[in-house]
This record gives sequence, structure tokens and C-alpha cells, in this order.
Amino acid sequence: MEKLIPFTISDLAKVTNHRSGEVKFGEKMLTVPKGENCHDYLKSCEAKYVLFGIPEDVGVRANYGRPGAGSAWESAISSIANIQHNRFCKGSQIVVIGHLDVSEEMEAAKDLDFHTTADRKKLSSLVEKIDKEVVHIISTIIRCGKVPIIIGGGHNNAYGNIKGTALGLGKPINAINFDAHSDFRILEGRHSGNGFSYAYEEAFLKKYFIFGLHENYTSKNVLDILKKIEDRVTYNTYDEIKVRHQKGFLPEMIKAFDFVKTDPYGIEIDLDALPNIASSAMTMSGFSVEELRQFVSFSETIKMLPTCISAKVHPNLVKKKTIILLENL
Repeated sequence: MEKLIPFTISDLAKVTNHRSGEVKFGEKMLTVPKGENCHDYLKSCEAKYVLFGIPEDVGVRANYGRPGAGSAWESAISSIANIQHNRFCKGSQIVVIGHLDVSEEMEAAKDLDFHTTADRKKLSSLVEKIDKEVVHIISTIIRCGKVPIIIGGGHNNAYGNIKGTALGLGKPINAINFDAHSDFRILEGRHSGNGFSYAYEEAFLKKYFIFGLHENYTSKNVLDILKKIEDRVTYNTYDEIKVRHQKGFLPEMIKAFDFVKTDPYGIEIDLDALPNIASSAMTMSGFSVEELRQFVSFSETIKMLPTCISAKVHPNLVKKKTIILLENL
């Protein structure tokens, strides 16, 4: 992991606001000790989750998006470090390994004009370089038996998350994407709008569920493609659930996880699914933060469901390794 910039115990102390009588995540989260091999440390430590960042917006630029997602890692780690450590949530279950060094790609992308064909090809080439590093880091984490939590960056990194996990496990995986967009656009060169279609085409993604697709953000071409492969790629829409109330949020969560639970799966969170969140494609209408928290929690357990539902509808859901991408903060 040569391109990984380590996050040290000193870095953690700088972003943790200490307060008498409180214990923060930053006081309990682990970092790889100086001089120790990252791979060896991850294999031996007891923490379950591995946290790292990808501070880039190259893929967003290549997809005509608004840049700025590169700042997400710095903002996120400061917030995470100041969560309260207690019996409900334990910082000691997380190893912070650092962030991917994408400074070279960001510098090369900053003056490129995504409206020109030549520059878009250059941006896609830069995304491919980032892909390779993401794949390597994710596969290493998976082989160490840990659960990666990735802070983006653009949603182009979904491709590296999926491919890296599939290589680490030695088989294709499934995914659920909590997103206003399908990110299943044509294979026109890598960008933030086609991470899942590339992963599917290359057989790293087996089954894919898009949760909360916005009907007015999705082209007829994409809908036609999804219709042809609905046995492996399916979706519900935000409009069905929250606008027309044709479907319920809880039953749709059950349906989504039922679709992917037969194999190891990851979950992807695009923050443009939430209203008024600064992102490359900000929306004024979307799911609430509370609903997103329910979704993430549901990915690990269904204990929060009423007994009658869990017993009659969904008795066999088991815990799977989960990958989370928080994109476009």
C-alpha cells in the first residue's frame, strides 16, 4: 500500500476535542504503530472495521459534476473522532489507516475542461489510476478479515470497492446502493456515474439493488437496460416510497437485503440521496438522515424489526461483511 498516507496517533490527537468526563472515539480508535507493517497489524489486531479516505473529485469532474468531494475525508475524520465512545458504540472497533495519496491525480485534473472530449479522456485515465490503488487497498483489508469503511471522494470509487472485495474474497459480490442515481451508465470511460456498470460488466458485481432511485434523474436508456437484466439488477424509487406512498420504507429494505443476502455484499451511500447535503448533485428532495441511519443499521441486523415481521417475513437474514462508501460530503 505504497500510495497510502498513514494516519498516526498524533494526527488522531489533533482532531479529537478532549473534554473532562467524556471519552471520544479519537481516544479509543486504533492507528497502525509507527514502523509496523500495515498488513501484519490489520491481521493481528482485534478491531473489526478499517477506516480510510479517498480525497478526490476527479471522477466527479469526469461526469460533469461539481468538484469539492475531495474535502470529505478531512471533514469526516474530525467528526468521527469526536463521537462519544460508550457501550452503544465503541471507537476501539475501528482502525484508522489513513488516506490514499491522490495529490498527483488532483493536480493533473484541476485545469482540465470536462466539456472537451480530449480532457474527458484524460480525466477517465486519471480515474483508472485511482481505481488500481483503491482495488489494492480494499483487497488487502478484506484478506485481513476486516470490514472496510471508505470515505470518498466521488462515487467512481464504488468500482474499486467492489472489485477489491471480490478479489479479496475470490468471488463476485452483491451490492445495494442508497442513491438518487443508478450509477449504471454506459461504459464510456471511467467516471462517477458508471462504477457499478463497469463492475457488473467485468463480473465483479453479481447482483445489484438501487435503493431510492429518483425517477426524474434516470434516463430512458438506463431504465431500458435495467429492465433487460432485472433478475440481477433491480431497484425501487424514491417517488414510489416517499412521494406516491405506493411502497413502505421498511418492506423495501427487507426486499433489498433479501435480494443480495445470498452472497457477501456491500452497501454504498451517496449523500446526494439526502436533501440539502452539499454534494456534486445536491437535491432538495430525498430521504431523511434518520432513514439513512436505519438503512445502515439494517445492513448488519434486523433485530430492530417488530417480532411479527422478522419472524414471518425475514427470518434468515444473516450478517455479511459490509462496505460503506460515503460519497460527496
